[in-house]
Amino acid sequence: MNLNIKEISGEWKEYTLVNDSGMSVSVLDYGGIMTKIMVPDRNGNLENVVLGYKDYLDYESNSNYFGALIGRVAGRIQGASFELDGKTIQLAANNGNNHLHGGPSGFHRVIWDVKPFQTDDTVGLELIHRSVDGAGGYPGNVDITVTYSLNNKNQLILNYMASSDQTTPITLTNHSYFNLSGNLTNTVQDHHVTLDSSQFVELDNDLIPTGKLIHVAGSSFDFRSGRVLGDGFSSDSYQNKVAGSGYDHYFIFENTMENQAIIHDPASGRVMSIKTNQPGMVMYTANSLNEELQLAEGSSRKYLGVCFETQASPASLHHEGFPSVMLNAGENYVKQTVFSFRV
Repeated sequence: MNLNIKEISGEWKEYTLVNDSGMSVSVLDYGGIMTKIMVPDRNGNLENVVLGYKDYLDYESNSNYFGALIGRVAGRIQGASFELDGKTIQLAANNGNNHLHGGPSGFHRVIWDVKPFQTDDTVGLELIHRSVDGAGGYPGNVDITVTYSLNNKNQLILNYMASSDQTTPITLTNHSYFNLSGNLTNTVQDHHVTLDSSQFVELDNDLIPTGKLIHVAGSSFDFRSGRVLGDGFSSDSYQNKVAGSGYDHYFIFENTMENQAIIHDPASGRVMSIKTNQPGMVMYTANSLNEELQLAEGSSRKYLGVCFETQASPASLHHEGFPSVMLNAGENYVKQTVFSFRV
């Protein structure tokens, strides 16, 4: 196990976690951003499996949220407002009339306090931040600790903990774009995905949940037995088309399988499985990624990555029947997502 620290432009630090088999994860204190995850393919070649900028200063704007830690609330909040105890709470609108991923001053733009740690079979980082009452419009002082741990089983474990002195919405996630082909060799069109989900949330033209749950049976959203992501890219389904000919939808987990998601890239042989105690996740297939960004291994393009944003649903702030994002004062928010890699 090893830990390397590098200064970035005098203001940020990049921490690289390395396990005994050579897998590594690089993380900035700025935004808790995962810049690289180096994972072996079937031939033992270590290659990067997440999208990241060539020039680290591009993370300052980072409108695509590459690799970032998202909060207080991941996803879109309709009308940038919600009701709490009979009062309307107004948030910053940064996605049309809506509030996206914690707003313009969300956790993706925070410099986190970082405490590295190491044991015999784990190397990791503890990221700490206090979000003060009124930050971004949200009520309550919230203390957040997020732990990134890499072990010798090629597992990346993300633990999220938070507490607040007022009732407030919170659902944290990581917004890494995965591409298991390695070093952006291909798009994710041929990635084979299995999801433990029989329902997803319908979206309107602004990608806001309508409040309706749709059963996946017989559709391009049925990943229960596995399918390639390209099925949705070429689908005539209105729900695929509204998302830009792809996926940007919240899937509710059934919790009938050992892992909530399994992703396989046949060309490289890499397999990533996701296990979480979150109630669902947004799967986003980079449908709106433009071709002007300079990434570490080349130019960006549509479908170059896929995000698995494990979280509760901000739709619960406006509709019943959705996994809640509300954290009561004095209670503890404790969530975990484990990304396991193999071939």
